[in-house]
Amino acid sequence: MNQSAKRYSPLQVALIGGAIASTAMLSVFGPAWCRSVKAALQDSPKAIVDQVWQLVNREYVDGKFNQQNWVAIRQELLSKNYSSRDEAYVAIRGALQKLNDPYTRFLDPKQYEALTSQTSGEVSGIGIRMEVNSKTKRLTVVEAIENSPALRAGVKPGDQIVAIDGKLTQNMKVDDASKLIRGKAGTPVTLRLLRDGKSDFNLNLTRATIEVPTVRYALRNEGTKRVGYIRLREFSAHAGDQMRKAIRDLNTKGADSYVLDLRGNPGGLLQASIEIARMWMDNGSIVRTVDREGVSDETFKANRTALTNLPLAVLIDGNSASASEILTGALKDNKRAVVIGSQSFGKALVQSVHELADGSGVAITIAHYYTPQGTDINHKGITPDVKIDLSESQQRYLASNPDLLGTQNDPQYARALSVLTSNNFAKPSPPNQTSQRPVNGRAVDLKL
Repeated sequence: MNQSAKRYSPLQVALIGGAIASTAMLSVFGPAWCRSVKAALQDSPKAIVDQVWQLVNREYVDGKFNQQNWVAIRQELLSKNYSSRDEAYVAIRGALQKLNDPYTRFLDPKQYEALTSQTSGEVSGIGIRMEVNSKTKRLTVVEAIENSPALRAGVKPGDQIVAIDGKLTQNMKVDDASKLIRGKAGTPVTLRLLRDGKSDFNLNLTRATIEVPTVRYALRNEGTKRVGYIRLREFSAHAGDQMRKAIRDLNTKGADSYVLDLRGNPGGLLQASIEIARMWMDNGSIVRTVDREGVSDETFKANRTALTNLPLAVLIDGNSASASEILTGALKDNKRAVVIGSQSFGKALVQSVHELADGSGVAITIAHYYTPQGTDINHKGITPDVKIDLSESQQRYLASNPDLLGTQNDPQYARALSVLTSNNFAKPSPPNQTSQRPVNGRAVDLKL
């Protein structure tokens, strides 16, 4: 496939340098040898094998490749004959495992498509969240997403999905139902719904591209205080816009302080974490990245575009990783927020993700990052200012009752309220209310 003819996804952009990450084959060998290899690889599974090798050779953060002879590994890979792409995929994964880096990994076409969908913050479907109801054991609508075909068609929370395009959903898992409902934008899908014990009925919908909500927020009246509670689930391409909308809306409604909930957030796009940090910080460094030569690629800083200077508490736990830790580290080191909860995951590595010629992909660790105070959190995590761990029973309770997150029934949120009330941490100077400028982040920071 001619790579230059394809539309580049947001995941194909390289870190810091500003250029599109080329997937053209490069080589450390002589030109005559390269021409013969190129001819031999034409229309062969070996083309994908060598494409991955070239990308890793050029970008991988460890120039010593975990003390492996990377050139010899290439020769070994190309000496084999692959009867199928699956055989080539096995060989690629075997070569990458020698780097001993869980974040540098190969993605088959389905895995790459899923990752692209996740980080783009968009899906093609009808826009509903579903669950198997614990009491009825039936597939049930939890929510129809804003501006979705489902919401416009009148789908309501509590609707039971009896069938999808005629296929009964009894004993069907949510993932299997999602595969049936999702599809190319513009194509039809029919749901058979049961509502409030009435007769079931068919509802014809047309799939569309939908922006997945990754930010949820509410104004909590806590005694005499109005607390803006914002939960960020992942750093997708739309996370910045959704966060900006949440902060501005809560400002308008008169929030006195904020709680930013990053618990369970596995990360996402590096540029999204930088953009969101700038919404909370007027001054100071956000993060510094270091390349394979040990040279600092760039230090990202706040740019006097904060949307609020009100007191802020950040909630984290052991599943708050990568981009979540970049944002938390920036807010903590600049004394912009008090951090509450459990030790974070501890991932201080940045990946670049490339689409390959056959629709598969590869994620490559390209940089190490440090918090503004120069702290390396890799395998360590961020230590909260106020450490409060949830017991197993508390975790199970909140997991089975997610609506209680960010309420007085949530011990970590309750502690945040008491800290915000005491106001024992520094606040920055008032923000400069200039318009938000675009961020120049150029990498994916993923917990893969």
